[in-house]
Amino acid sequence: MGQGRHTYEWVSGWLKLPPGMNVGQTHGDVVVDSKDRVYFSVDTGNAIFETDTEGRIARVFGQALGGGVHGMRLVKEPDGREVIWIAHLNRHEVLKISLEGEVLMTIPFPDKNGMYKEAKEYVPTALDVAPNGDVYVVDGYGRNWLHRFDAKGQYLQSWNGTEGAGPFREPHGVGIDTRGAEPRVVVADRRNHRLQRFTLDGKYVDKVEKDLRLPSKVVTRGKDLLVVDLDGRVTVFDESYEVLAQLGDNTNLELRGKYAVAPADWKDGEFIAPHGAAWDSKGNMYVADWNAFGRISKLARVSK
Repeated sequence: MGQGRHTYEWVSGWLKLPPGMNVGQTHGDVVVDSKDRVYFSVDTGNAIFETDTEGRIARVFGQALGGGVHGMRLVKEPDGREVIWIAHLNRHEVLKISLEGEVLMTIPFPDKNGMYKEAKEYVPTALDVAPNGDVYVVDGYGRNWLHRFDAKGQYLQSWNGTEGAGPFREPHGVGIDTRGAEPRVVVADRRNHRLQRFTLDGKYVDKVEKDLRLPSKVVTRGKDLLVVDLDGRVTVFDESYEVLAQLGDNTNLELRGKYAVAPADWKDGEFIAPHGAAWDSKGNMYVADWNAFGRISKLARVSK
């Protein structure tokens, strides 16, 4: 599947669960560390699974955070330590945890800017960390704002797209695009079916609308940017936001973007409702569908 240097092979039955283990609902994300260990979140008390590249379960951890682990980012700190940042729906906050599951920092809802009367109005769905350590969080299921904090979790600013292509409607994902001369903040403005791009201090740059349905996450690797599209496919863009490949497009319109699709209706080579994704060091892709029964897929890179 795919084309050119973005040709992949769908790895059938990649995730290998021990007897009696169920994944549970996948309404979360996937990240990969420098050793190519894969971490994916589930919407149950198990919280986070760790696997090897062959899909074997190494451990399950983070149970104290169970139910609500949504967007995740794996970040290498200045001292070389790798951490996972989490946007948590039900705790109404962002957390930084170690790879062992220890909570290292929490960033609560921004209560000093007058946008929220109480924490439950703030439902962060995703985040990313800029090269200078600033943290960008989108309130995709709450009041549709993007909030910027410094590396210590201190509030800096907010914007909601009004100064750009128009107010955000379910800004479900955010990513820092470092491929150009200057980093850009890319917002997956899902219900507006577009991406909006900004400078790191919130100045509007432009928008991307073509070849997008319901963009839900953006993640970069090298010169490529991956957009996870809830409506049945993922798309790889080049530095000019031209399409390099579209992968796993579901041919059944009735299944696209649907949650309660049972395993009997899954088809190798086709996604259902892509919600989170990550690349490993070899360019292999891991994708989590939004699915009531739990679906994590691997696409092995054929061309480098």
